[in-house]
Amino acid sequence: MTPVMNAAAILAGGLGTRLSPETSTLPKALVDVAGEPFIAHQLRLLTRNGIRRVVVCVGFLGEMIREAIGDGATLGVSIEYSFDGPTLLGTGGALRKALPLLGDAFFVVYGDSYLDCDYPVVQRAFEASGKNALMTVFRNDNRLAPSNVRFVDGRILRYDKNSRTPEMRHIDYGVGLFKRAVFETIEEGRPCDLAEVYAGLLARDDLAAFEVPSRFYEIGSPEGLEDTRAYLKNRDQGSGTMNKT
Repeated sequence: MTPVMNAAAILAGGLGTRLSPETSTLPKALVDVAGEPFIAHQLRLLTRNGIRRVVVCVGFLGEMIREAIGDGATLGVSIEYSFDGPTLLGTGGALRKALPLLGDAFFVVYGDSYLDCDYPVVQRAFEASGKNALMTVFRNDNRLAPSNVRFVDGRILRYDKNSRTPEMRHIDYGVGLFKRAVFETIEEGRPCDLAEVYAGLLARDDLAAFEVPSRFYEIGSPEGLEDTRAYLKNRDQGSGTMNKT
């Protein structure tokens, strides 16, 4: 079995405006889902897939996440934190700042998404591709959210979150794999979105793809939060809990 990469980054620096007013005083990562902070479910999912070191990229109310989760020992994972600072850096800029804490290659997941896929299998596809990054995609057909990827014969032909076309049947699933060199070219401290990074990789033909068969769950919207609560209500029973925050 392929050893899982030694680190994953969780992008947890967003403002969570669609869940306001709850997220005006509480980061999305700590929103209650099935009796626990959402990030506890995410961390348990990562450890089930063999990931034992996580860097949480935090911004708004990030100190609350560190106070609630700590070093991750109770969840069987080693956690470090990378703070945006006074200026929100966006998802790409946050990863650039976190590079000193990450290895030569690492997983990236969104902090408001529960992405229950086979991470070792995705990693093997990434390593076999010979490219510097991989995007997971899901055949969405505009069901869960607007589709934003044209994916044909195992390749991403177009990715655009703003200018969508009818040929886009897939969506960015949310698990990415990257070599650190991808982010080293970003000026440190410059706000940058991960979508911009993906677009540049695609333009250089340096982005692999892997189609995930199962849907994603997210807590970025009230509807998504309720779907995720229903899905996770029994998902993690028997695997340990942490104190509700």
